[in-house]
Amino acid sequence: MEVRPYADSDKSKREQVEMMFDNIAPKYDLLNHSLTAGIDRIWRRKAIKIAAQNNPKNLLDIAAGTGDFTILEAKRTNATEIIGIDISQNMLNVAVEKARRAKLDNKIKFLKADSLSMPFADNTFDAATVGFGVRNFADIPAGLTEILRVLKPGGRLVVLELSEPSNPLVKGVFGFYFHKILPVAGKIVSKDSSAYKYLPESVDHFPYGERFVNIMKTCGYKNTHLKWLSCGIAAIYWGEK
Repeated sequence: MEVRPYADSDKSKREQVEMMFDNIAPKYDLLNHSLTAGIDRIWRRKAIKIAAQNNPKNLLDIAAGTGDFTILEAKRTNATEIIGIDISQNMLNVAVEKARRAKLDNKIKFLKADSLSMPFADNTFDAATVGFGVRNFADIPAGLTEILRVLKPGGRLVVLELSEPSNPLVKGVFGFYFHKILPVAGKIVSKDSSAYKYLPESVDHFPYGERFVNIMKTCGYKNTHLKWLSCGIAAIYWGEK
């Protein structure tokens, strides 16, 4: 079953996701960090540490959004060229301004592009990352295959994504928060009720854990790994071309 942000719209998932993020871009950072109590920053640092292990010189951040992941990569890796792409121009506008304030706009370039059809040649990047964006791909295997195309041989993909906790207590608390509190808070702050209803639904339908690792393998990734975070609330996946 394909989950889309706006059930009453006849637009494609890709078009709906773009529209959703354009709508919530002004309040996205406020909601994202406050509703996770800042723990998402810890997860990002762990994922970037894995991406940096092979000392990449040029790095691609896919579904870059407002640029948190991309900017942190500029600070915590030795990459000399970092490109962040996203389908939402409004999110990228926020990212560009944040990079400028951080005085990293000479190191980071943001482009509007679709993860399923990227404007890069084969074998371009040493590493690629996706932070909380794979579940929004219109076609996950197609997106992973496209990323593999632009990676150099030996290049590494690192994915950070939400999942469903295995611990019953954590699962219960997280489930209540995610399905009851988050949509209400998101509606109040962002004025888009569908966006924060879609978020937990997209996580529920995401093939997390070993299922996602198997998809990576099927798409051609080697040396695949999985690292659970915070009792399974999130996970880091990585593999190489």
